[in-house]
Amino acid sequence: MPAPPHGRRLGRAGGPDTMPFTPRTPRVVAARRLQRRRDREAAGRFLAEGPQAVREALARPDLVTELFGTPTALDRHAELAATAARADVPVSEVTDEALAALTETVAPQGVVAVCRHLDVSLERALAGRPRLVAVLAEIRDPGNAGTVLRTADAAGAGAVVFAGDAVDPYNGKCVRASAGSLFHVDVVRAADPAEVVTALRAAGLTVLATTGYGDSDLDDLADSGRLAAPTAWLFGSEAHGLPDELTAAADARVRVPLHGRAESLNLAAAAAVCLYASARAQR
Repeated sequence: MPAPPHGRRLGRAGGPDTMPFTPRTPRVVAARRLQRRRDREAAGRFLAEGPQAVREALARPDLVTELFGTPTALDRHAELAATAARADVPVSEVTDEALAALTETVAPQGVVAVCRHLDVSLERALAGRPRLVAVLAEIRDPGNAGTVLRTADAAGAGAVVFAGDAVDPYNGKCVRASAGSLFHVDVVRAADPAEVVTALRAAGLTVLATTGYGDSDLDDLADSGRLAAPTAWLFGSEAHGLPDELTAAADARVRVPLHGRAESLNLAAAAAVCLYASARAQR
């Protein structure tokens, strides 16, 4: 079907002159429900907000099922609408009020994509023989989780595992904090963190637990060359750290050295230091 002006195809009958969807339009109402975890799980869909996330989502075939945007935003980001139209993804103009209903930010950027869940099984992720894996065990804060996911992607990790009672990786804040990295790495959701550790070790990865009271110093590990091996890092929640049984199950318990007077590093900073130490050693 030929794309109308600006490279977009409206997703409703009536052609390009049809009025934009409003907050009460059934398709907007249905998409808005995806802000709730139970509805995301039931539908197997989630929302990706903003041009960067939409661009990365559209780069993966058959992931985006609909693109919503205000007329102004679809003009500004005409390449996104054109990419969606070429993939036969409905592009639906919405009012500013409808766009605000679909987003969770104070200043929305005008476009939102409905995407299919993209997580894979741990077995499939490990079949790709990743050399660096990040495990988010019981991490509940979506901003922290999304930031660690972004950092893991930047460090070259092949997979990020959300283990145990962890935040939903498709939580809107987590998706935004990942800045598109959600679409770059294998995302795994696993119910039992202990089984994750067993599977990682069976796949040949050294499993390292991060803890401020670890008996292994990160700098010492790096200097010894041990970080050059395929490695999985276990990260716990900001408030409680890793569960004791998970810390004990790791091959080593690693602390990040603090050379100044700071009491500790926050989760995202500690994860960045550890992941990049591995990335440097592996290269």
